[in-house]
Amino acid sequence: MESNKILSMESRAPALKVRDWVRGEPLASFQPGKLYILEFCGTTCDGCERAMLNLIELQESYKDSGVEVVTVAAHESAASSDEARGKLDAWLAKFPELNFPVAFDDTGAMNTLWMEPSFSIVIPRLFVIDRDGYIAFIGHPDKLHDVLPHLLDGTWRTSAQAKATESERIAEDEPKVRKHALLKPIRGKRRAAEGIGDWMTALTAVEEGIALDPDSYNLRAYQVHLLLDKMWDMENGLVVLWQFVREAIDRGDAHWLVTAMMQIFRQSLPSAERFAMGEVLSEHILALDLAQCNLPASQLFPKVARHYYEIGNKDRAVELLELALKSLEGHGAKKRPQLDLLQTLANYKGETVCSGDVCVVPRTNISTGATPKAETKNLDERGALE
Repeated sequence: MESNKILSMESRAPALKVRDWVRGEPLASFQPGKLYILEFCGTTCDGCERAMLNLIELQESYKDSGVEVVTVAAHESAASSDEARGKLDAWLAKFPELNFPVAFDDTGAMNTLWMEPSFSIVIPRLFVIDRDGYIAFIGHPDKLHDVLPHLLDGTWRTSAQAKATESERIAEDEPKVRKHALLKPIRGKRRAAEGIGDWMTALTAVEEGIALDPDSYNLRAYQVHLLLDKMWDMENGLVVLWQFVREAIDRGDAHWLVTAMMQIFRQSLPSAERFAMGEVLSEHILALDLAQCNLPASQLFPKVARHYYEIGNKDRAVELLELALKSLEGHGAKKRPQLDLLQTLANYKGETVCSGDVCVVPRTNISTGATPKAETKNLDERGALE
């Protein structure tokens, strides 16, 4: 397939050209009569671990329906192919129940054949190949659930809704690709600086990126990360973080608000600052219209719950986690997010909690009941400078 040819719904599925198959049986080609779910994942991708766990559940649930899952790691950053492969092997060890093949590619072929012509620049990224060998869906894994029944019965690709969804995706993704190309020299500058620990030059590169792409919340988060976690510049870090918080509130966008919220869970931040930021962000996150929101309650409420837990309002934290759990009811292959929420709920309550026949005991070695390290990027996208 030519690299300049657009890949979209109704395109014939390109070939699978990978360096090596590192798990499972190699897949030479897509076979007629089967529905393939091809996902691009990676070891440094926020959201990829959750995506892999959901794919494991999906493959188990639909193994008798002619569905085959396959993943490709084509975005590993390392000094050599062997080092990248080693990182991938270590990451895959997190998934002992892995039940589908995983490929590794550092040749650029899979990016050229799949990612670039489909205007895809972030992972996890999912492609569905229908039983006739055509691309039937391209998008984020979280959007698969709603269309999967129609994909299974073969009615999705020819539907008006599918065509509208694909048109919206291209209209949204194509400008991102142009912006991504514009930022390429800056990414190179930042990576080179990080490689030698020159954090000031890395920060300058990030700030140049922000000037070119002021709509990127991931760049703002990375700026905070460099100042607070690498340069230990609390004075300027707090100024930049407050600017991020205020802009997230002004924009009223769920991704901005949640990503800003994720920046405050650093024990290095003064408590007064952390709690003040958490209060204003929580207020605006809880005021979002969930029907119009671009993030689900299961991702919004746990961040706010953590803030309430840290300020000592355990009852409110528990209430929000229970609402997040309730929002997952009836949403198919959501077992892993449910388990994560149950675990945090057990940690907060300090007692065993159950949902149906699943019970979880508290982990007493986690003080906040949530991810103990600071998170620097959005759950669902790699940063724009990655």
